[in-house]
Amino acid sequence: MPRLFKKFFVIIWLTLGACLGAIMLIAYFVQISPSAAKLERQKREITLNLTEGLLARDGEEATQRFVRTSEIAMPLGLAISRATESGECAQGDTEKTRAILKDGVCYRISVSDHASFIPERLAPFMLGFAILMSSMISAAALARYLIRPVEHLRDGLSALAHGRFDVRIADKMAGRKDEVTALAHDFDSTAARLEELQAAQQRLFHDVSHELRSPLSRLQAVVGVLRQSPAKLDAMLDRMDREVERLDVLVGEVLTLARLTASSSLPLKTQTLDVIDLLSEILGDAAFEAQARNVSVITSVDGSFLADVEGELIYRALENVIRNAVKYTADHSRIYVQCEKTAALLKVCVIDQGPGVRRDELERIFQPFSRGNDAVPRGGYGLGLAIARQAIERHGGRVYASLPDAGGLAITIDLPRKPTI
Repeated sequence: MPRLFKKFFVIIWLTLGACLGAIMLIAYFVQISPSAAKLERQKREITLNLTEGLLARDGEEATQRFVRTSEIAMPLGLAISRATESGECAQGDTEKTRAILKDGVCYRISVSDHASFIPERLAPFMLGFAILMSSMISAAALARYLIRPVEHLRDGLSALAHGRFDVRIADKMAGRKDEVTALAHDFDSTAARLEELQAAQQRLFHDVSHELRSPLSRLQAVVGVLRQSPAKLDAMLDRMDREVERLDVLVGEVLTLARLTASSSLPLKTQTLDVIDLLSEILGDAAFEAQARNVSVITSVDGSFLADVEGELIYRALENVIRNAVKYTADHSRIYVQCEKTAALLKVCVIDQGPGVRRDELERIFQPFSRGNDAVPRGGYGLGLAIARQAIERHGGRVYASLPDAGGLAITIDLPRKPTI
């Protein structure tokens, strides 16, 4: 950063110096601004001439009154005295004195010599030096003002590069309101998003490890039982098949979620499908499965809704939401599935009669491996709603949860007819 500061400083300083130098040259050649020494000399000469004329016309007494009055208004050290030597009137006038003969008396008029600590010959150079120093200070202040936010941004980027996503720089802008401040706020938003993604990644690793550990532990237990009691081989093989199936389902859902996340910036492989037809097929399977718990699936689905979608993703999203409702609704209860269509949007609302979630958990249940704190364990790994949200958002839609007045949980899917992203 010192090199950038030097470049800013030199450019600004040279620009200011050149402008001020040009102004000085123009002023010197056209005489629009005489020097202070020249003005002082002119002032003394005018005062001496005026006093001399007044003494010659009105006499000593009037001149003394003028001297006293002028010293109050403009102190120049003006004085009038009678000559003590007869030859003073013959000596002639100087720059600071006048000698005048009035009524046979020789009077001497003088102004004091205000000596400056700067020699007159050096005055122009001192003016140039003062301009040079002031322009240097101004250039340094301006360059520092421009470079400081860049330094904060560099420090923030360096922190991000070292994995410190908690760094923020907007509060270091010292009340600035310009494009640099907007850039600082954008940096903070990016850092916050990276911090959130890092936390989600760490949570995902932890949850995947935890979910994998349980079936692996049970498989180890089965192996231990077989070693102790080989006669239980058939029963233990069945148990091993169930655990392997659970592992396969878990790995499949994790891979699906990872694939959705990794391909979020890739274009969709869309085709024109009737989403209502897909939904009816899923509802038929769900109603059959729900009979085992005496759960009724009440639908309000008809007509058709042709949309440009990636069929596998939409099927997984609808299936996960509906199966989630079947899984968590109470025994001997009902599930309501309602559809509303417009020219450009399909809204699907799935309402169950389960325990629901707390209001502060409505967003958390869409995170991987998340379930409501009061949810009854029904199997699964808490990935269904996360996959559904990722799939629908890939199509430019949205998925959100709400709490119906009658209890339970409502999941609403808004799916556009054509992808908007």
